[in-house]
Amino acid sequence: MRRRVLDAARDLTCSSGWDQVSLSAVATAAEVSRPSVYKEFGNRAGLGRALVLRETREFLESVALTLYPGLPDPCASLEAAVFFVLTEAHRNPLIRAVVLAARKGSDSLLPYLTARADPIFDAGQNLLRTWLTERFPERDEDLIDTAADIAVRMTISHLVLPGADPRPTAQRLSLAVLKVLQ
Repeated sequence: MRRRVLDAARDLTCSSGWDQVSLSAVATAAEVSRPSVYKEFGNRAGLGRALVLRETREFLESVALTLYPGLPDPCASLEAAVFFVLTEAHRNPLIRAVVLAARKGSDSLLPYLTARADPIFDAGQNLLRTWLTERFPERDEDLIDTAADIAVRMTISHLVLPGADPRPTAQRLSLAVLKVLQ
C-alpha cells in the first residue's frame, strides 16, 4: 500500500504540482482509503517528506553507480557524478517539478531538499564520504567530511539556481571539492 500511495503522490505532483495534491486525491489515485493514508504518513507533510526521501534514495543509488567503479581519475569520476546529478535532476519529473515550482514562487516540497533536508544531506554526504575515503585513504577524516559537505551543498545549490551549462559547472565543482583534499 505504501508504494502505491507514494507512486500516486509522485504522479499527481509531477502532473499538477505538490500544491494541488491532497491526501484525498492521493488516496483515490492509489485506490486506498483516506484514513489509511493518514495512518501511514500522519499528514500531508509526512507524505511529502516520505515522497522526497524515497526519490532521493533512488536518485542516490544512481549517483553511486556513476561513482563506482568510477573513472581512474578521481576528478573525472567526481565530475561525471556531479554532471549526472545536474542533468538527471532536470530529466527526473519529480525533482524537476519541485525545482520549477520553487522558481515560480511555490516551495512546498523544496524545503525537504534544502532547509529540512538532514536525511537527504546525510545520505549524499555519506555516499561521497565513503567514496572519497576509498579514493583518498591518506587524507584526514575532517578534510574528507568538508569535501563531501561542499560537494553536496554546492550541487544542490546548482540544482535550485542553475548556472549556464552543467558540464562546466560539474568541472568547477569537482575541482573545488578536490582542492580541499590537497
